[in-house]
Amino acid sequence: MKVIGSNPIPPTKSGSAHIFMNPKIIYEDENVIVIDKPAGLTVHASDETHKRETLVSFLVEHHPPLKNIGENAFRPGIVHRLDKETSGLMVVAKNNETFFDLKKQFQERKIEKKYIALVSGAVEKNEGIIDTPLIKTGTTTRVVAHGKLAITEYKVIGRYSGYTLVEVTPKTGRQHQIRVHFTSINHPLACDKLYGRKSKKCPAGLTRHFLHAYHLKFTLKNALMEFESELPKDLANALKML
Repeated sequence: MKVIGSNPIPPTKSGSAHIFMNPKIIYEDENVIVIDKPAGLTVHASDETHKRETLVSFLVEHHPPLKNIGENAFRPGIVHRLDKETSGLMVVAKNNETFFDLKKQFQERKIEKKYIALVSGAVEKNEGIIDTPLIKTGTTTRVVAHGKLAITEYKVIGRYSGYTLVEVTPKTGRQHQIRVHFTSINHPLACDKLYGRKSKKCPAGLTRHFLHAYHLKFTLKNALMEFESELPKDLANALKML
């Protein structure tokens, strides 16, 4: 983790011992909480009948005033999301000024996010850009010619038998963008149960798709803030098995 130009307030300990997989708070100050979300934890509930434990329930218990932040009671303070089975870094706003500032930065594509992904097959080019339009259809996303602009940059950082390890930099933030884009070039993410097509290739011992948000960089109140997260054990072990 790297933080540039900021004065952090040490994170307080949450009393939420009942939550089955606590996210790790890696940074906190008066404006933001930066979380390393574990795979398997949903970011927020979808409606009043959806009461399972989520990242939001953890955050509200950790910092109760958060429930009044933002535009939607089901996702207070949430300015971006990760899929349930995707692990890695998220920033959460602790006040409305920060919420709308970060939201604007995401809309203007000023926030830098990078992921590590393991995809099926041998990606031919060492780096490239996927710019296939996408459209959200319910809980899934698909490629359509008249869809919304979606751009994903990647570079190869490792090659294994039957797989390629890539660093991915999405330039837009469409639902499931990385997963759908790599499927569209016939290299679906390893273990992707939804978009992996018939093969659904999966390294031994891995039970979720191989995608980790490892890098996050943004500016807040003229301070450049930059964070990095190591690969979780399950993903690191999958690479060792290869």
